[in-house]
Amino acid sequence: MYQTLLYKICLRPFILQKSGNTLRMKKSVRKTIILIFAVLTLAAIALVTLCACTESAPTQAELANSCIRIHIRANSNSDEDQTVKLAVRDEITAYLQTALASCKDKTDATNVLSKERNNLIRIANNTLAANGFDYKSSIRIDNEYFPDRVYEDYTFPAGNYDAVVINLGSGNGDNWWCVAFPPLCFVPSTQGGEKIVYKSWIKETLDKLFKK
Repeated sequence: MYQTLLYKICLRPFILQKSGNTLRMKKSVRKTIILIFAVLTLAAIALVTLCACTESAPTQAELANSCIRIHIRANSNSDEDQTVKLAVRDEITAYLQTALASCKDKTDATNVLSKERNNLIRIANNTLAANGFDYKSSIRIDNEYFPDRVYEDYTFPAGNYDAVVINLGSGNGDNWWCVAFPPLCFVPSTQGGEKIVYKSWIKETLDKLFKK
């Protein structure tokens, strides 16, 4: 009886406290292990994603061998010249979407653009005249340097690309550039920026090129 009473008064609280500490320590170790495992899992996922993106992204040289860019240079930086540059852009890009629709690769597109040169000049000149400008346009296919540019999900690294170069008048104003093949058409969005507008075959071509 006395032994039982002594146990309840002196030893049992100590044993319970020791047991509780052990339980808390086990829970703490378990939480630490779970946290470490979660961090390692996230790091592994990020590494796999990074490697996948790096492997799938085409190089500048690969893009240059597959794409044709476009430059439209305004006559000057006056508001009027810059505005008509955008009007020419809209007409040219709309025409290119149809003209290049049957092209399978860059070679096809280059041949079509060479054949369509006079039509492109006519479109540009008619647009200039319709907006009250008496200067004309000139068009050539050349190899030019382009800075980095991101078109939504598609990144074109800086470098030299074959391009359709359209000079309006003297061509001394700020320019607009994009991709002639596959034809990407940019129009102002409601927020004042630019958004991509393309038909399904264009997106399919781009996704194949960018290995998406």
